Amino acid sequence: MFDKFKNDEGGEMVEERPEESSNAESVETPAKSSQIGIGELMGKRAKLEEAIDYVGLMIKNLKDKRTSLEKDIEEESVDIKNLKEKLQKVSEYIDEENRGITELANKRKQVESEADQAGVIINDLRNKLSSVDKIIDDEGNRVKQIKEARNYLES
Repeated sequence: MFDKFKNDEGGEMVEERPEESSNAESVETPAKSSQIGIGELMGKRAKLEEAIDYVGLMIKNLKDKRTSLEKDIEEESVDIKNLKEKLQKVSEYIDEENRGITELANKRKQVESEADQAGVIINDLRNKLSSVDKIIDDEGNRVKQIKEARNYLES
């Protein structure tokens, strides 16, 4: 009885209109079956029951579709939450790396400053050594002159 509705999942409910020939039969049938039209009433009731069953099937199909959509949305929601968590971790990692880079840049500046200070000390020591070397050369030249003068006087 309901087989014609099983394949129409999600379809529209369409009112079935009786054809001309069946209309003629229905007019004759009540006259033959009874004068108060109980047969016609029973036929209408049967059609109403079929329509109610069909609407019930449509409602079930709609509920199933809604449930499926809710499940899909929930899965997407979970996926998006997971993605947001991953993105937050990536953001934290980037922030940590930026802090690390800043710390490295500060350390490099400090080492560079210390290297500059060492360079200044080296230049100062070189100048001092040059001064000492000049003094030694000067003193060496005086000693040499004194020796030459002594050798000249002795000869």
